[in-house]
Amino acid sequence: MTGMQMTMRRFRRGRRRARYGLWAMAGLGMFVLQTPEGAHAGGAPFSARGGIELAQAAALAWAEDARLIYVENDEPVDAGGNAPRWGYLYLSPSRDKYRVYSIENGKIEVATDLGFIFDAPALPETWIDSEQAFLKAEKDAGLDFRAKHDGALESMMLVRGVLHHDEPNKATWALVYSSESSPSLFVLVDAASGNIVKKWRG
Repeated sequence: MTGMQMTMRRFRRGRRRARYGLWAMAGLGMFVLQTPEGAHAGGAPFSARGGIELAQAAALAWAEDARLIYVENDEPVDAGGNAPRWGYLYLSPSRDKYRVYSIENGKIEVATDLGFIFDAPALPETWIDSEQAFLKAEKDAGLDFRAKHDGALESMMLVRGVLHHDEPNKATWALVYSSESSPSLFVLVDAASGNIVKKWRG
């Protein structure tokens, strides 16, 4: 199978509350990141790029050839496209290993290796921040979905080489909205131009 071999990701926080990420739209597998029992989010929200410098420094200390390949919110995104905690996944070709850094309150809360393959190319250095991607998705479809179906944004994910089918070399933000009364809404935003790539319900 080409592309990433993952589909959902579950984060466990506090009383084992689970959130689900992207599923089944790209032939993915499952990614689980657990945080210590009793942990709780209390930091000030920041954008996805707000944690890059710290994550990058840690990743390069781990491996000189570390490459960022995936970003996702580890806590709910607010009305500005920010979250109290973000996760960053790096690949080291020389080590043939993957390492996740979860950042909150300006420090690394979790740093752990993955025990399986996450087949995705490195993200480009330039990509729109979570704030811009969120506002674009909200204006196009998210705001209407949330209002009509009492929905909420569950996940924001940045990845390259699997979601932008027409131009697979491009990085894409994927936003997943959920509702108890309606099928989920998926919105893909081009991470370079900020244009909507695709949206669907399912």
